[in-house]
Amino acid sequence: MELDTKQLWENTLTNIELSISPASFKMWFGETHIVRIEDGVVFVGVPNQLTKEWISERFGKLVLKTIRGFVDTVRGVEYLVSKESPRKMPEKVLFEQKTEAELPLSDYYINRSDNLNPRYTFDTFVVGPFNELAFTAAQAVVKNPGIAYNPLFVYGETGRGKTHLTQAVGNQIKKVSPSKKVFYLTAERFGFEFMNAINSRTIPSFKDKYRGYDILIVDDIQFFSKKVTIQEEFFHLFNTLHDANKQIVCSSDKHPNLIPDITERLKSRLVAGMAVAINEPDHESRMAIIRAKAESMNLTLSEITIENLSLAVPGNIREIEGMLNSVLCQIQLKGSLSEDQIRDLIKTTARPKRIVPVKHVIQKIADFYSIDEASMYAKTRRREVVKPRQIIMFILREDFHLSYPAIGSMFGGRDHTTVIHACEKVRSDIIESDELKVQIEEIRGMLK
Repeated sequence: MELDTKQLWENTLTNIELSISPASFKMWFGETHIVRIEDGVVFVGVPNQLTKEWISERFGKLVLKTIRGFVDTVRGVEYLVSKESPRKMPEKVLFEQKTEAELPLSDYYINRSDNLNPRYTFDTFVVGPFNELAFTAAQAVVKNPGIAYNPLFVYGETGRGKTHLTQAVGNQIKKVSPSKKVFYLTAERFGFEFMNAINSRTIPSFKDKYRGYDILIVDDIQFFSKKVTIQEEFFHLFNTLHDANKQIVCSSDKHPNLIPDITERLKSRLVAGMAVAINEPDHESRMAIIRAKAESMNLTLSEITIENLSLAVPGNIREIEGMLNSVLCQIQLKGSLSEDQIRDLIKTTARPKRIVPVKHVIQKIADFYSIDEASMYAKTRRREVVKPRQIIMFILREDFHLSYPAIGSMFGGRDHTTVIHACEKVRSDIIESDELKVQIEEIRGMLK
């Protein structure tokens, strides 16, 4: 099989995306491509001089190391300001390739007029218990944009499919209502353009541009933290679009109420429609995601390999894709891989799991609720202590799979039935309390 420059760069970008923030990745790598490869040097095309200098200085070593992980004969990377669209770039073949199906280049690259990735659709979004509510809300927005759930706010940890789902909303609205103007960008990009508009004294045209969209999708809202001037501008833009029944879709790594240093009035706007979480995918959902992504790559995997991949990458869909790209690249280079070779590749590629001591869990949750850690072990029925202690027991059982007797022994030799009651109480309270659900998600994020 053959690995062309397009595939090499896609594999490289997938791995880079795991190493830097989503906002930085989208801003600096969104419009890059390989121009050519000569004498072991990869020439990467970038849209402007600023991007060239930034990537070269900040990410140069990372890019070279990542490319060499796929093709060890590469000895260097250079950056060129390229005005040509990568859709028209001739591709230099590195290896002989025979694929059953290949996307047309026009269907592969991001549309510069709206910044949407055409591959992010509802059809390619794998739905499971962990994201079903978010998926349903997104579909409701498409049916009644500007009316149902405005704004729609999707939150969850990195790599759980937030960008895929929010962009799928934009792509589907474009499909059913071609006349509507859709635009996607990161909060970091919004801030970057706003500050440029201030410096160049082009604020009126900046305002006109964003007020002209029918659907505005803003990713990584947490970037607005501590940036008061940018928050102010976004707040006024939000009000203008919302008052005109134009749809706003946002995403973040946490619930709006938990983003630090965001003004209360902006928080109130962000939660006024619907805020919905994408949780950690369960084992069966991860396996379904792996099957779907492998099929899209024309990659046939055994059920054993699929299960091993699922267990190696418990919560991050983006890491799953990166792992599959590594498997695909090795198959392309070697022709085929045995089950043992794939298992070894998974072991060497998977990010090491960090072991969290139980004492650390108890300390973190106590700090979260501003309770003295020692009181967690005391025999008291004070509500301000009982509730956090029940949550600790729930987390230790659900996330760390400790036995009920083992958990009870940590808290003054409490009977295992006490622990069972605590876990069941938290489970039922999560169903009834959105606030508690948000707190549990925040605690899990802290522990990771």
